[in-house]
Amino acid sequence: MNQLAQTGNNEFVRKLLLEHQLVDIEGLQRADEAREARPDIGLVEAMLNLEILDERQFLHTMGVVLDLQVLDELPVDDIDLELVRDLPITYAKQGYVLPLRREDGRVVVAMSNPLDLSAQDDLRVLLRGRIEPVLALRETVFEGINKVYDRMHGLEGTAGEVLQDDDLGSIAHEIEESTKDILDVTDEAPIIRLVNSILAQAVKDRVSDIHIEPYEKHLSVRFRKDGILREVLRPPRRFQASIASRIKIMGNLNIAEKRLPQDGRIRRVVAGKEIDIRLSTVPTTFGERLVMRILDRTSTVLDLTDLGLDKKLLDTMEDLISRPHGIILVTGPTGSGKTTTLYACLTRINTPDKNILTVEDPVEYQISGIGQMQVNPKIDFTFANGLRAILRQDPDVVLIGEIRDKETAEIAVQASLTGHLVFSTLHTNDAASAFTRLVDMGVEPFLIASSVLAMVAQRLVRVVCRECRVPYVPSEGELASLGLTKVEPSDTFFRAAGCPACSNTGYAGRNAIYEIMRVDEAVRELVMKNADAGALKRAALAGGMRTLRQDGVLKVRRGITTAEEVMRVTQGDLD
Repeated sequence: MNQLAQTGNNEFVRKLLLEHQLVDIEGLQRADEAREARPDIGLVEAMLNLEILDERQFLHTMGVVLDLQVLDELPVDDIDLELVRDLPITYAKQGYVLPLRREDGRVVVAMSNPLDLSAQDDLRVLLRGRIEPVLALRETVFEGINKVYDRMHGLEGTAGEVLQDDDLGSIAHEIEESTKDILDVTDEAPIIRLVNSILAQAVKDRVSDIHIEPYEKHLSVRFRKDGILREVLRPPRRFQASIASRIKIMGNLNIAEKRLPQDGRIRRVVAGKEIDIRLSTVPTTFGERLVMRILDRTSTVLDLTDLGLDKKLLDTMEDLISRPHGIILVTGPTGSGKTTTLYACLTRINTPDKNILTVEDPVEYQISGIGQMQVNPKIDFTFANGLRAILRQDPDVVLIGEIRDKETAEIAVQASLTGHLVFSTLHTNDAASAFTRLVDMGVEPFLIASSVLAMVAQRLVRVVCRECRVPYVPSEGELASLGLTKVEPSDTFFRAAGCPACSNTGYAGRNAIYEIMRVDEAVRELVMKNADAGALKRAALAGGMRTLRQDGVLKVRRGITTAEEVMRVTQGDLD
């Protein structure tokens, strides 16, 4: 390390990386160009951001060259909180550094870049001791930072721990709206800490919605995870007004107005993640009811192969989205994953030679290379007006968040007929019903038949937990309910059990089941005749379409989900 300390500059770093064949000259030039735009980042960080440098290989090579230990996991539960109390979380995250322990007058610090000598100098001052680096991946260090600062601010585990505070009845007060991480907010107002702990727990548990509901004698906080609501907290009833006021302040709502529904938006950083929260309040008999929909802006958009499409359906979908023009509609209830499917489709066809534009409500995830607009009814920027504007931007592919009225539907049809590929969503129970829904809106059947390529219906089923699932042989009655007559040798049926890994639900994560109705000649003729949904579905089945339940049964037989789960989400659907 002495040699490194004496010659710790970019030239030495370049020589070291080239000598050990971790990067080539071209890669270094690209990193230099990136640093011209962002001079605040180091050479190694620039190469990692550009994925020029293999991080794991870099760490192991540096471990050998500099005689440093490389850790796959960090002992976060054993870290003394006093050690990190004087180290700002923002600094720790920016530099990917986390002190682990004091040892013989030295501070052992996990780092992702041992060549960053300025960081070691800073840490020597902040931690008041000589620094001994150990190496770990950036992701490992980042997760460790979140867990340690969770503990330090009392946000680890459940939000129920905060309820033990004797001063929790304090009235919430406003703090400055900022991009500060919730874990880095040192404001000690008890209600603020309670609300922050609820948000932090929800993000950590990958919750989609938070419900805060007042009743006569208590307040209920429920989380929706994998489509299922469960109660996680019961604060005393007297805290309801303070909690509601705090959340309304965060969403820039009128805290004095408690008689009318209000909608707002909250933007926060929670555990290093940029989170958008759609806030809705409604007055009830016992006070205001609040629902927060959580959108993780840092989430990676899934690829088509990650959605649950088997080879047959994947080939069908890839063929549809490669068409030059036409309409592809995805249908299903709220929360069935329609937006995720559409984003995956756009990502697959997102190439420099295509101009892809969207108009959404709201823009849930940012996709690089795609122009995304958000509707704003307050200034009359509706889906229809947004779509008109998009068509003047010379698009190749257009996504409309939802077709809600005749005007939007007709513009979408005209766009497809004039050479654009159009994606959108509808709220219907199955694929066939989407055709009748468009007719009910007032779109002419011959226009629908000429423009629509396919209707895609989908639902989300929970994936059975791999840690606790139990294999079993289904009964004849259960097989009959699934449309099966016998168990094939290749079938693997599982029953959900429940364990700590899945919060005793028996399920971990979700997967989609699909029903793709392509508009072939038979379906097109029926649409022209304004046939009902039943006739359309029978024609599609005759052409080889697989229903939602049939696709779900395939996932049951492959051990992905359970029979109970498929029956739950397909109840009322036509077989």
